[in-house]
Amino acid sequence: MVPKSVHVSASTRRARVAVFGIFGVNGFLFAMWVVHIPSIERRTDISHATLGSLLLVLAAGAIVGMQASGPLSDRYGSDRLVNISGSLLAVALLGPALSTHMVTLGLSLFAFGMFNGSLDVSMNSQAVDVERTYMRPIMSAFHALFSVGGVIGSLVGAATLATDIPIVVSMGGSALLGLAAVALCRPYLLDVSNTLDGPQQATPEVGHGRFSARVLALGALAFALLLSEGVANDWSTLQVKEHLGASDGTAALAFGFFAATMTVGRFCADRVSGRFGPVAVVRYGNLIAAAGMLLVFVSDWLPLTLAGWAAFGLGLSGSVPQIFSSAGNLGSGAAATNMSRVVGMGYVGFLAGPAVIGWSSHFLSLTTAMVVPLVLTSIAAAAAGVVRPRDAATRKAG
Repeated sequence: MVPKSVHVSASTRRARVAVFGIFGVNGFLFAMWVVHIPSIERRTDISHATLGSLLLVLAAGAIVGMQASGPLSDRYGSDRLVNISGSLLAVALLGPALSTHMVTLGLSLFAFGMFNGSLDVSMNSQAVDVERTYMRPIMSAFHALFSVGGVIGSLVGAATLATDIPIVVSMGGSALLGLAAVALCRPYLLDVSNTLDGPQQATPEVGHGRFSARVLALGALAFALLLSEGVANDWSTLQVKEHLGASDGTAALAFGFFAATMTVGRFCADRVSGRFGPVAVVRYGNLIAAAGMLLVFVSDWLPLTLAGWAAFGLGLSGSVPQIFSSAGNLGSGAAATNMSRVVGMGYVGFLAGPAVIGWSSHFLSLTTAMVVPLVLTSIAAAAAGVVRPRDAATRKAG
């Protein structure tokens, strides 16, 4: 726990608000792309299969951006990378809106994915810097703001579609809004070289040019949990519809319950981490998630199934922020590079999850396939110790 005497400067408080803004903008811009996918598919006259392939192009761009952003953030500062990546992501939102052909859409999605991946790493690295100066856990709240931004983007996108506002206008306006928001936040981001007591010294465990055992362990944990989150995002609604014969509207409640408790949990997880430590958040959170998935697995009653999806979202909510925070505090001068590796491995899991369940559904029911996230969250609970801070002076919450 943090002593009450610890003083947080006004500049650090402003930096926290600025990073909240960046996470929210990221969620908003990405949601604006997601809600316009059907319109863009029609505009470019491509098939579902082609769209699926192009989404892999977006994913490839994201991985490239993530791996490039880590070393660049270490060298030039995460504040600069946040500014550049966020601005370019806002501009890149126009690419899909203006595309009229498969080739131009593919190029646009690669650029959009690359800048989104770069912003993902750099804003998380900046968040770790702010958390370190706060001397108490605040990472989960940043991720909650991403969720809030996504909800706002979804509502705005739905409203513009319902009122037949041209896609170029709605996405162009969103791009301008994103540029303005990034410019507004930029002056208040932390320049670590001027804020912290010099660069961190590298430890024997973590080097600049290789994956350490700790980075691999954190990356594996991120892979497992983001895979589980991806499963819930893409298959929760279909699982309820297939297993219980629910209507489309009723089945959609499964994702709604999951997303709602995920957001609420992220707002609460920092307090839990501050009092009991990050290991407790990951261990007991994943036990709750596993229990929720067990309910989904065995339940034939809609309210109990929805309770299972709600528990799954609540349990997962705080773990990934703890993993990212741990990756950024490994005691190495390559903090952002470590972050990029862990985030990249997690992102691969997020993409792999829906595919794994899709392949499994050819041989098993969707409900039976849910044994995958059940097992992964159980393993994550057992492996929670990997997020334990090594230096109590750096992370008071440990």
